[in-house]
Amino acid sequence: MKLIVGLGNPGQRYRNTRHNVGFQVVSRLAHKYGTSPAKSRFHGEVVEAQIENQRVLLLCPDTYMNNSGQSVLGARDFYKLDHQQLLIICDDCNLPLAKLRLRKQGSAGGQKGLQDVIHRLGDETFARLRVGVGPPPEGWQLSNYVLSKFSKAEMSEMEKAIDHASQAASTWAVEGIDRGMNQFN
Repeated sequence: MKLIVGLGNPGQRYRNTRHNVGFQVVSRLAHKYGTSPAKSRFHGEVVEAQIENQRVLLLCPDTYMNNSGQSVLGARDFYKLDHQQLLIICDDCNLPLAKLRLRKQGSAGGQKGLQDVIHRLGDETFARLRVGVGPPPEGWQLSNYVLSKFSKAEMSEMEKAIDHASQAASTWAVEGIDRGMNQFN
């Protein structure tokens, strides 16, 4: 089994914000591949999925972004997963809007949710898919920017990126990280 986690913040207030891109990608995967209704487990919302021949657990933590690792750790430990069976999907302000970057491992790069996952799991050796939300405009605080919603023009571009990211996650689950990186980076 594989575990795909979308990072974000729960609740209507944060719906469609830049910080919730991970939730949006996992929601797209659940809509396309889900085999069970959403359940509340591991301090998050869980959907079982089947992507081709691969069983996948889709998880959106409800711990808020900065405590995402609590949910990821619970699911990882319950299913006794290796870190190679884990993919974290999150927003990235250091990437241009709608650009994807799939990696085998690495640092948090300033992303607080990813930083908490690394801290709680004890290492950086898990795959991550970053979805670019672009840098904040001059004069904006980063925290206000990531909690802002996309403009209509940006949303058009982000819809395509969310589709592309869900395809990248599906490829990772079925064909592996190397194939995913070659195809989507």
